[in-house]
Amino acid sequence: MQDHDYHELAEATILAIEEAFEQTGIDIDSESSGDLLELTFPNSTKMVINKQPPLQQLWVATKFNGHHFEYRDGQWIDNRTGAELWSLLSEAGSKQAEQTIMLTAE
Repeated sequence: MQDHDYHELAEATILAIEEAFEQTGIDIDSESSGDLLELTFPNSTKMVINKQPPLQQLWVATKFNGHHFEYRDGQWIDNRTGAELWSLLSEAGSKQAEQTIMLTAE
């Protein structure tokens, strides 16, 4: 993938993540600055999503773990566990929000 394609895709994905969390109806604060999105849940736990341009990855840090996602076959896939990004965000977000969250890319 060309660098400019990666940047466009990663930025669009981070924006979609922010919008998806906003639509949950849960009081999750979000702060974005450049290549980074920080989400703060009602119980004060945080989740951080950021671009890693040299590796063409998205990194997700949750209360429980860190994940490195690579774009493969039209999806962001964790390079260690094989988890799909939106599935992982739903699972980790549900744990951190202490209620069920189902996130999807719009």
